[in-house]
Amino acid sequence: MATFLVIVTMIFLAIWIVWICGHSRKRRTGEPPLVTGWLPFIGVTLDYAANPLGFLRETQKKYGNVFTCRIAWKYFTFVTDPFSFSAVVRQSKNLDFQKFAVDFSHRVFGHADFSAPVFSQSYKEVHSIFRQTLQGPSLQQLTETMLGNLQMVLELRLPYEHNWFEEGLQSFTNRIMFEAGFLTLFGKDARFLHADDMSGTRICMQKAVQDFLAFDCAFPALAAGVPICLCAQAWRAREALAKELLHDKLHRRKCISDLIQRRMDAFDRMHLDETGKARTHVCMLWASQANTLPAAFWSLYYTLRSVDAFTAACAEVNKVFSGQLISNQDQRISLSREQLDSMAVLESIIQEALRLSSASIMIRVASEDFTLTLDSGQTAALRKGDYIALYPQLIHLDPEIYPNPTEFKYDRFLDDDGQRKSNFFKNERRLKHFLLPFGSGASECPGRFFAVHEIKQFLALTLWHYDLQLSDPDATLVPDSTRAGLGILPPSRDVLLRYRRKTNTTTEQLGCEMEGDGK
Repeated sequence: MATFLVIVTMIFLAIWIVWICGHSRKRRTGEPPLVTGWLPFIGVTLDYAANPLGFLRETQKKYGNVFTCRIAWKYFTFVTDPFSFSAVVRQSKNLDFQKFAVDFSHRVFGHADFSAPVFSQSYKEVHSIFRQTLQGPSLQQLTETMLGNLQMVLELRLPYEHNWFEEGLQSFTNRIMFEAGFLTLFGKDARFLHADDMSGTRICMQKAVQDFLAFDCAFPALAAGVPICLCAQAWRAREALAKELLHDKLHRRKCISDLIQRRMDAFDRMHLDETGKARTHVCMLWASQANTLPAAFWSLYYTLRSVDAFTAACAEVNKVFSGQLISNQDQRISLSREQLDSMAVLESIIQEALRLSSASIMIRVASEDFTLTLDSGQTAALRKGDYIALYPQLIHLDPEIYPNPTEFKYDRFLDDDGQRKSNFFKNERRLKHFLLPFGSGASECPGRFFAVHEIKQFLALTLWHYDLQLSDPDATLVPDSTRAGLGILPPSRDVLLRYRRKTNTTTEQLGCEMEGDGK
C-alpha cells in the first residue's frame, strides 16, 4: 500500500512539474529580461521582500535598466534608469494607475468598487475634489486650520511645570500630529467645543489613534493580499474608525474641512450605503496620516540628533517669529503662506528626512500590449496586465546623485546662499526626478503641499514650546524595512525623548537649547 501511494505521489508530482514547465511564462522577442526565480508561482518574492533595494540593485547590475520579475503571482517590469522615469509617467494612454489604486483601496478598506461602470463617472468627480481643495486658497485655509489645531493640542497636552518629562519620540509625534490632523480634516465634536469639555476630545482621540495604529500595523499584510478577515484586530480597528466617521456623526461635527464636506456630498449623491461611505473616510484618514506621522518623526529625530541642524532650524524659527510681538508662550502664533515658504532650512530638513526614509513604489498597469521607449533609446515590449514599477529609493540612495547617501545632511537641499537647491546630477546630466517621496504623474500625492506645511508647522511650534533632547543621541536608529513599498518607513523602534516647557517667554530669548552631545 505504501509503495502504491509513493508511486501515485510521484506521478502527480511529475504531472505538476510538466504542467508548470508548459505554462510558465517565456520571454518573447523584444521583451525585457525575465527573472522568474526557482519557486513556482511566487517567483522571486522572497528575495525581493527580504531586501527590495538590494535585490533591485543586484538585478540591475546583471540585467540592465529594465527587467521583469515574477513577484507574488504577478509580473512586475522595473524601470531603474532615473532618466526614463518620465517615459513611464507620461504613458497615461497605455499605463493605468487609477485601476490599480481603486482595486487596492477597495480590497483593503472595504468600500464600494469605484471601478465599476455605475460609479466610474461619479468617482472622477470625487477625485477632482483633491485638486479643488488642496491647492490655492483652499490649501491656505486648511493650513491655517492645522496651525490652530496644532497649537490647541500642544497647549492642552503641554505640562505647565518646567520639570523634564520622558516619552517615546514616536509616541510624542503621533499623538500631536494625529489629533491635530484629524481635527483639521474631520472637524471637532460639537459636544467638546468648550475648554472644560476637552477631556472628552482627549479620550476620543486616544481611542482613534489606537485604532488607527492597529489597522496600520497590519497594512503590509493587507497590501500583500492577505484578506482582512484573517487580520481580526485590523478589521475591528477599521470598523471602529468607520463607526466614528459615519455621516450621521460627521454632520454633528463643527469646522469640517472643505475636502471632507465635498466628499460627503459626492458620496451621498452616489447613493452608497452608510458603512461604505464611512469606509471611504477611513481611507482618507489613512492617506492623510500613514506617511505624515513617520515623516514628522524622522524630521524631528534628525533635527535633534544633529547640532548643526538644530542650531540652523532654531535660528530660522526665531527669525520668522521675531516679526510677531509674541510676549509669552501661550500667545497664538500665525504663519502666512509666505512665511512658511521662507523656511528653507526646515524644508531642507524635511526633504532630507524624506529622502532617507522613503521607500515607496510607483506602479502602473499596462492596459494594452505596447512598446516602451526608454531615455537611451532602448525599447521594451510590455504585455497587457503586467505591472510597471518605479522604485525611487534607487535614486534617493544613489551615491553619484547624493554623496554619502546614508548620512543625514540638513543642508543637502540648500545651495551656497542658503536657498532651495534643485540641481542634482547623474552621469553629468541634470535630473528632473531627484526626490520622489510623493510619487509623480497620476500617482503624485495631491496632499503633498499640505503635508510639507503641517510638518514645518509641527517642527516650528515644537522648537518654540519645548526644550528637547534625545536620551541617547548617539544610538543608531534604522527604518522598518518590512513596510518597503508603502511610502515613508517608520522607525524600527521608538527612542526616548526628554522635554520640558520652555522658561523663555520672548522670541529674543528663544535659544532652542539642546542639552547633551547630539550628533
